[in-house]
Amino acid sequence: MATISVNHLSFSYPTEDGQKPLTLADLSTTFPSGGFSLLTGPSGSGKSTLMKIISGLYPKFGGLITAGEVCLNGTKISNIPETDRGHLVAMMFQNPNQQFAMDTVERELIFALENQCVPPADMMARVNCALDYVEINELRQRQLNSLSGGEKQKVALAVIIAMQADTILLDEPFASVDPVARQLLLAKLAKLQHEEHKTILISDHDLEDYDHYIDHLFVLNANGDSLKLLSDEAAKQKLDHFKRQDTSNQELGLPATTDQPLIQAHHLTLTAGNSTLLTQPEINFFQHHITLLTGANGTGKSTLLLAISKLHQYAGSLLLNQKEIAKMRTHQLYQQVALIFQDADQQFLNVTVSEELTLSLKNSRTPAYFKERLPEFLTKLHLEDLQDHVVYTLSGGQKKKLQILEMLIMATPVLLLDEPFTGLDFSSLQTIIAIMKQVTHDNHQTLVIVSHQLFGLDTLVDYHVTLTNKRLQYVEELA
Repeated sequence: MATISVNHLSFSYPTEDGQKPLTLADLSTTFPSGGFSLLTGPSGSGKSTLMKIISGLYPKFGGLITAGEVCLNGTKISNIPETDRGHLVAMMFQNPNQQFAMDTVERELIFALENQCVPPADMMARVNCALDYVEINELRQRQLNSLSGGEKQKVALAVIIAMQADTILLDEPFASVDPVARQLLLAKLAKLQHEEHKTILISDHDLEDYDHYIDHLFVLNANGDSLKLLSDEAAKQKLDHFKRQDTSNQELGLPATTDQPLIQAHHLTLTAGNSTLLTQPEINFFQHHITLLTGANGTGKSTLLLAISKLHQYAGSLLLNQKEIAKMRTHQLYQQVALIFQDADQQFLNVTVSEELTLSLKNSRTPAYFKERLPEFLTKLHLEDLQDHVVYTLSGGQKKKLQILEMLIMATPVLLLDEPFTGLDFSSLQTIIAIMKQVTHDNHQTLVIVSHQLFGLDTLVDYHVTLTNKRLQYVEELA
């Protein structure tokens, strides 16, 4: 077990002109030994930065500690030899793609253990144990780049389990995980803490389900200059306030006979490797409507969006405006369809926020509409002062807000969104939903949204399609 002490810590990402604006300013707190602690706060407040400092990644790989220190059991993190640190603290990144180094799941776990100098004779037992613990043994030989976002997060968690570090840091670990898997993994982490006395610190915006597991709730404010441990009563109030509405009774309509089909599937089959994901006799997505698509991790939701975008092969027929997508010219298709990727980093083509927005405006179908409204949107999303920032230095939530905004600016008739709400705090989520409603209504767009995040979507979506047992089906319930 380990006690994490933060002592008058200030941290900066120095700019090219020599300025040192503080991301974290004079923070002090203690994350108790053997405790299950949750760290929350607005997007961009510095939660991920703090986690990387505790893990020892910063300032070695970015930024500068301008004052104070972080200690592990009384020893400064920077004074702990790297060979020892890997056994003491392990961190799971917000974006697993930034963490993986190998091609398959099994090799990724072995690689992590090799870096810890684990004896070869002990490796496979630890790999087997970790895969079984997270219940993903069936993914063992899968290529990492073929996994869904939720499956990747499970693999990253298995890597952390295999490392057997005393302190476990998890940054937004359930952002792309379906609700059932989220509750399962939370229970397993709590079991790990109780049975093996691990110190666990999770950073998250989504506070649902944590009330049964955590010992402590810490809140980092928007300016990064206040980190408070809430009292039990205050923590309960905050968790209760964030409890999501019961969506099981929230009903949506089924498509009307007057709705105009825009995307049509006939005897559609989708596969990934040797697995069949979808065998769909018939289904339509309807023009000028917003459709939610849900299903468990790895069932093929993202693959369907890729197929509509002509980025994944399919068998059968998949039509857009009565034209077979596989036979459409790529340029012609992309004038009509845009896809928001799960990983925001894969969407960016330029260096700064301003350059990204300029490119979207240049290619927008309605540039005048967005030029008039862009300052208001940037202010609402708290991006107005970040236009000179390099996009890759933004927080996960800030990247998501920028990614959604720039793809909305494109104003394509069809917009496909793959887990667009990951990494967003509650306020940002509400703002994004409001902007999406306004823009899609004004520009007469058709949206298909893949999301495990359901709270608040009843005010946004018209229809709900579930993917279960390799079939798509319209349902009236939101949950």
